[in-house]
Amino acid sequence: MSLSGRFFAAIYDKALAGTEKAGLGAHRKTLLSAAAGRVIEIGAGTGANLPYYSDAVDELVICEPEEPMSRRLERKLASIGRKVRVERAPAENLPVDKESFDVVVSTLVLCTVGDPRRALAELRRVLKPGGRLLFIEHVRAEDPGLARWQDRLNFLNKGIAHGCNCNRNTVEQITAAGFKLIKLDRDRLRKAPPLVRPLVVGIAVRS
Repeated sequence: MSLSGRFFAAIYDKALAGTEKAGLGAHRKTLLSAAAGRVIEIGAGTGANLPYYSDAVDELVICEPEEPMSRRLERKLASIGRKVRVERAPAENLPVDKESFDVVVSTLVLCTVGDPRRALAELRRVLKPGGRLLFIEHVRAEDPGLARWQDRLNFLNKGIAHGCNCNRNTVEQITAAGFKLIKLDRDRLRKAPPLVRPLVVGIAVRS
């Protein structure tokens, strides 16, 4: 357990509080209303999505590889009254059977995974045919000027934000992994640093 990992987990909720109130929480609520059946969430962090899952979710498996985050997540689970299975597993190696879930949820995760291609292949593996990927991710800017600054300062963002890349072409990576986009909205993370403001919210189907 690294010192940086413990520090990041300790400040995570407070650091995102303003952004959540300024629109991110509303995006979570709207997107996760589409979650139903057997659902698996990757990189759950401290459990920001937990309040937004409805009774349409029959089974919820939450994966979080970082122990400091997992500890905070497990404490939060004790207060919500929902049966949830927690796995300390990375997105690249999920300990579940293939084609066993109706929905995969990824919110602010694919910016940080070590191998996005492998992670997306794993998400596709665990989804049933026609299963859906629900995602909220900050991404590389469409504005060329901001994108250049994201490239220049990505090393700094990774150092400050515990491995988070601010310049990934996540939507392109999702489609390249064998998903078909059925909904995509672009927005910005209000009250967040400019490098991580470009935001996508979408639903993709396992093709």
